[in-house]
Amino acid sequence: MTTSVNRAEPLRLPPPRQGWGNTLWTLFGLAALAALLVACAVYTAPPVISDWQIRDTARPAAGARVSDGKCTAKIVLHLCDVTLTLPTPTGSVVRRVNTVFTGMHVGDYAIRVMADPGRPDLVTTDLALDRLWNRTLTLLVIAGALAAIIVAALVAMVRNRRAGSGAMG
Repeated sequence: MTTSVNRAEPLRLPPPRQGWGNTLWTLFGLAALAALLVACAVYTAPPVISDWQIRDTARPAAGARVSDGKCTAKIVLHLCDVTLTLPTPTGSVVRRVNTVFTGMHVGDYAIRVMADPGRPDLVTTDLALDRLWNRTLTLLVIAGALAAIIVAALVAMVRNRRAGSGAMG
């Protein structure tokens, strides 16, 4: 009886699947990630930028109201959406503000409406101003991670397509 202990068997791997179905699923996932990146740019970045502009001059706004507000927490990521109304001599300023930050918190948030007297159109909340650095870093990390994943996936798709067409030809 002979054993094949000394005999090396080649390891056979299945050929890589380069079908269009996989490519379409990958593109669908990339489109979803790109939509999240666009949402960061459209809904989260503008309030962060405007809060940096008024961070030193914002004061509690008399007569301002929070007409709609909701915060949700996903593990350590907090998402707060509020609609702020500030009466001014030229009419009411209504602004919907999206605040995204990280941290541990249990319970409700109490907020005050804040505004720069010289720029009442940039009405915000004390919660948003208190967590300005946190919000900035959270936005940069999330947007950077999404962009990196999208670029890496596109590069991998191109490499796989080239390797697949090179193996065929």
